[in-house]
Amino acid sequence: MLGLRMREPGGKEKLFVILIWAFGLLGILGPGMVWGQEQKVLPLTLEDCRRIVLEKNKDIQKAKEYRNSVMGRYIEERAAVLPQLTANAGINHERDESLKGFYRGIFPFEREARTADISLSQSLYTFGRIGAAIRAAKIGLETAEDQLRIYRQAALRDVSAAFQDVLLAKELNVLARQNLDQKTRHQNEARRKFAAGVATEYDVLAAEVAVENARPDAIRTENLIRTSREKLRFILGIEDEEVDGVGELTTPLEPNPQYEETVRVARKNRPELADVQKKIQISEELVKIYDAGNLPRIDLKAGWGWRQLSFGALNYGSVAGEGQAWNAGVFFSFPFFDGMRTQGKVIQAKSDRANLKIDEAKLRDSIALQVRDAINACREAEEIVRSLSGTVRQAERLLRMAEKGFEYGVKTRLEVDDAQLNVNQAKGNLAKAYRDYLVARATLEWVTGTIGEKKAA
Repeated sequence: MLGLRMREPGGKEKLFVILIWAFGLLGILGPGMVWGQEQKVLPLTLEDCRRIVLEKNKDIQKAKEYRNSVMGRYIEERAAVLPQLTANAGINHERDESLKGFYRGIFPFEREARTADISLSQSLYTFGRIGAAIRAAKIGLETAEDQLRIYRQAALRDVSAAFQDVLLAKELNVLARQNLDQKTRHQNEARRKFAAGVATEYDVLAAEVAVENARPDAIRTENLIRTSREKLRFILGIEDEEVDGVGELTTPLEPNPQYEETVRVARKNRPELADVQKKIQISEELVKIYDAGNLPRIDLKAGWGWRQLSFGALNYGSVAGEGQAWNAGVFFSFPFFDGMRTQGKVIQAKSDRANLKIDEAKLRDSIALQVRDAINACREAEEIVRSLSGTVRQAERLLRMAEKGFEYGVKTRLEVDDAQLNVNQAKGNLAKAYRDYLVARATLEWVTGTIGEKKAA
């Protein structure tokens, strides 16, 4: 092949060549293929992706753990209204030498006490502090559910877009491959005509250049398939398998919803809006808690147990006694001045509440804008799909006519290339339009807060 005469290799040389070929083959196959076996690819439909993302997505798992944390906070705050019971037991031995100057002859003086008791502490009245804390913690549980809904809906929106990106990449790769095959057929036809003497060397060279120019698009779209699959796998949270999207980009076109009705549904169902509204309720409870910081409180404290005491001194003997012991009392405390610390906390809590109300107003405006953008995106993609559906058929017909004319010599290579370019552009634009339409519909569901949930009235 290199223009040199090579001698036939011997037995050892043949073995060496075989080993080199085997290792080279393994290098070509790469880590994804071992001894002719391809790496396993998991085909998934859109419904499969939505089901898996709700189970394995890392953000959703984090939101579930946040819900557990808020549940713990609620249990902690609720403990303030329940009795606090404590069991105590101990032995105390004392020796006092300071009495030797007062009582001669009874030195040293010793005392020993053994106790075991249960103490109780119960808040009776706190001017609403405990009740407000429990209500705030209970509302916090609801905000944890809202956070979980936020992450679920965002994951469903993202996985829908990633899935459509995989289908679009595969469709663009099909178009690029078809274009490359078409250019290859034109190249073979030009060579055949050149051999028959009815085409020039220029025609052959132009066909070869067209083939080489079409090859990068095929390579780029193959890489686009790989990157879109990796993105889909990342969103799904799958670590040990390759994934692939299975489905069609084409879909029936639905009528666009009305703006006013869609805004109403979005403001009713968006978890972000429900979350900020519940945070406002929590801030109101915090104002009550801080405002009661310098008000009186009443607590009940009691205890019951057993006690043994013994007293003794040198040359005097000892005295011991034991029996039950209990105590109970109601205590009133009034921190009527704390250096205006309570007033400062109240001012901060009211400011936080005002900021949350401003965030709520901004979010309402943002939702209205998102609804308008989502509806416009759906309308734009729908109009492009409708306009390109007939264009593709017309472009394919023109391409067939151009190819036949080129075979009979009545059409030029430039006309055929132009027709092929129009077909590829029309099909590619139609595929992108369908992808944009499907993503816009999923985004519209996310904007209205109904993606993955029952449609609200």
